[in-house]
Amino acid sequence: MRKQFVLIVYDISSDKRRTKLHNLLLDYGTPVQYSAFECILDAKNLSKLKKAAGRIVRKRVDNVRYYFLCADCVNRIESSRPEEINKSQPPQTMVV
Repeated sequence: MRKQFVLIVYDISSDKRRTKLHNLLLDYGTPVQYSAFECILDAKNLSKLKKAAGRIVRKRVDNVRYYFLCADCVNRIESSRPEEINKSQPPQTMVV
């Protein structure tokens, strides 16, 4: 199954829901800031993650965004701390 690099960012108003989502995302990726995670996911895990996240967030007040990056884009990520960039598995483009 092909994997895709996904940057997930969120803005959650409730501390309780924000902590729940943060803990869920720890099972799928690496936090790069408190409300941003880099994940390398196949279609099955992405679906499971979105379903679980959907049970946590309140759509009218919370916001979760999924940014899909191609392999070329991942290779161009820049950071002031480059050792923290998650490139452990080279992503491939996947149509979801």
